[in-house]
Amino acid sequence: MKVEGTKRQRRSTSRLKKAAISSREHVRNWKIATRLVLFLVLVAAFAGGFLVRANVDLMTSLGIPVDESEASVKTPGASKTNTVYDSIAMRVLEVEDMLSAYSFDDIHLDEATTPVLSDLATSTNDPYATYFTPERYEKYMEENADRKFSGVGVLFGDYDGRAYAIDVLEGSEAQAEGVQQGDFVHAIDGDSGHVWSASEVIGALARGDGENIVITWTRPMSMDATGGDEFTTTLTCRNYDIVNVTTELDEGVGYIKLRQVTGNASELVAQAIADLSTQGALAFVLDVTDNPGGFLTQALDVASQFVPSGVLVGIKTPEGTSTRTATGTTDTTSPLVVMANEYTSGVAEVLVAALKDNQRATVVGQTTMGKGSVQVTRELTFGGAMRYTCAYYLTPLGRDINGVGVSPSIEVSNPPDSEDDMQKTVALVTARSMIAQ
Repeated sequence: MKVEGTKRQRRSTSRLKKAAISSREHVRNWKIATRLVLFLVLVAAFAGGFLVRANVDLMTSLGIPVDESEASVKTPGASKTNTVYDSIAMRVLEVEDMLSAYSFDDIHLDEATTPVLSDLATSTNDPYATYFTPERYEKYMEENADRKFSGVGVLFGDYDGRAYAIDVLEGSEAQAEGVQQGDFVHAIDGDSGHVWSASEVIGALARGDGENIVITWTRPMSMDATGGDEFTTTLTCRNYDIVNVTTELDEGVGYIKLRQVTGNASELVAQAIADLSTQGALAFVLDVTDNPGGFLTQALDVASQFVPSGVLVGIKTPEGTSTRTATGTTDTTSPLVVMANEYTSGVAEVLVAALKDNQRATVVGQTTMGKGSVQVTRELTFGGAMRYTCAYYLTPLGRDINGVGVSPSIEVSNPPDSEDDMQKTVALVTARSMIAQ
């Protein structure tokens, strides 16, 4: 009897233990499920609003009108249930819940966020995808808000997300210190903890006239090479009076040099065309060598000054491809030659492609850089920001510009270490021959 009673007691105790364990498991699972549902609801709500804002802002920045009231919410993966097999967020949530429930040590959120989001950006194979920590983004915004347009005599551009010297002004302190076209910025004031983009470098130069800045440069063997010789310069920030458009008349050919596609580029080019026509120009050379790009709308307006009608560019986004056409108002129908080289970048390439594909100009020089992508920087709700590629440019005939560039009709390279501008010489000769025709 005693043995039997003990057995029943043991079975009862076992059942109670199992019931208690089952209850704890049920509560734990319920908590996990509740947190998961709440997390997914928040993500869906945030993603929906974010995508609508991003799409509207993107289309507006590209000059495409969008009615926000008609913008539809498209949440990626909305038609399927996200799992650890197809969602990074789910994988992180699984590990975070595991560590939070069973680890003796707390998760340091800020320390974990930076490497995770930086690696996430790297995994996209988008060379321009960058995570800005809250501190880095705050500094970037402050510098750009206080920008005084000072500089060091260098025109900066972006190549695979890295700032480099696209042009060094004659007689500048940077030239005297040995900075050359193609040198990449490695560090500013000793800060080499992240890759410096052109916009960040320009922002860092927003200092008082006469203040010094220490820049460490890397000189690779080629634009795609890694590493290279490093050297450091201490340069004085000052205001440089850079004339964006310069002109000259050479035996009936009007030569127009456009350094950057600024916010008033089309107005300056239109004035140059008018002035040179009054002086007797019968053909034109538009020089966009070493031009890092700028405003898309201005590039298209400049193209419209030569192209009477037709498609000027294709813009490819995740939603599809749209096109922009000529405005229908031209300033000249005279023969045209365009000069471009391997440092012609961004919307300057769009301009070259628009004139070439519409058979409006002969392109002289070298294949352009192939930077046919558009980047945006979006603030994050928890601080910091993410920069990424949101669109790609196509030529009027639908060819890719990004990673390919625009090839010349007549290929000409300037001899290294030579003061002779063979590209300009050939361009002027070509333009004169077109007058005779």
